Amino acid sequence: LAPITGVDDREFCFRPGQPREKWIRKRTSVKLKNVAANHRANDVIVREGASQTLIARFMYGPIDMITLAGEKVDIHIMKDTPGGEWVQLSTEITDKTGRITYTIPDDKSLGYGLYPIKMVVRGDHTSVDFFLAVVPPKTECVVFSIDGSFTASMSVTGRDPKVRAGAVDVVRHWQELGYLIIYITGRPDMQQQKVVSWLSQHNFPHGLVSFADGLSTDPLGHKAAYLNNLVQNHGVTIHSAYGSSKDISVYTSVGLRSKQIYIVGKASKKQNNQATLLTEGYAAHLSMLMAHGGSRPAQGNARMVIPRGYFGLPGQSYSRRRSNDTGMSSPARGSGFLKRKVYITHV
Repeated sequence: LAPITGVDDREFCFRPGQPREKWIRKRTSVKLKNVAANHRANDVIVREGASQTLIARFMYGPIDMITLAGEKVDIHIMKDTPGGEWVQLSTEITDKTGRITYTIPDDKSLGYGLYPIKMVVRGDHTSVDFFLAVVPPKTECVVFSIDGSFTASMSVTGRDPKVRAGAVDVVRHWQELGYLIIYITGRPDMQQQKVVSWLSQHNFPHGLVSFADGLSTDPLGHKAAYLNNLVQNHGVTIHSAYGSSKDISVYTSVGLRSKQIYIVGKASKKQNNQATLLTEGYAAHLSMLMAHGGSRPAQGNARMVIPRGYFGLPGQSYSRRRSNDTGMSSPARGSGFLKRKVYITHV
């Protein structure tokens, strides 16, 4: 699998195809004074030939104080990565819950690949970035439960959560073998920006991310349903999965055997037989993976280019004016980074 290379270090600039317009609803401008955007979207993974549906939610304020209802959102996609042209797919109106649900028409559906998506609010040019992955059958992936796998202290949304030693190196090992990396969490999607920023700050390899839709009363059930959908409906093969002891039931529900499930932290005696416990930490585990016969390259992803970059660091995006037009930065790939989940307000 070829990493994304051969791109210079200039920043690819996204320019909205439509100028800012007055809000459709008069009250919107009043409600949005002095509040920051907290838009979000889960990455989408589909098999070729399946419906390609993009879902995003447009909210403002740290605890979803304001819903952007009944307003225009322009949907853009970059088909030729890296550094291709942004193409506008459609303009849609948010529903009463602030959501856009858009299915790409059959005549515009995409073949194998990983495509950046950018949805831009027409009224203020705030935006959300995410990815559409169209995968071939039997695409092999490695799954990581964010809170269960990575944090050595406190939760990801705490003040100073520390990353478990060696965790980043283990993810990178699987990425370099050509596996699709999937990060899952039962956390509500309103925390997405903060959690992805944490992954970025610690240089975690780029992966596709799934959060729960709102506050979930059954976060483990959300994870299981998400993974079962990928396996049963989109032909994804889960090669290995990492998490805490709570995640064992999630991973066994999708058919993983004990030697495919890696658990960090404490586990009961009963759980010792249901998973592989990493009692000596990630560094010792990585040594075993790198030993002869410890791990193998992915076999099912040959027709799909999987990027080997990292989450873009916060603050790498910028806004600037050119001839009174607004420019928005898009994923910059020359430096090996993939930007995502950075919300840009233009003034």
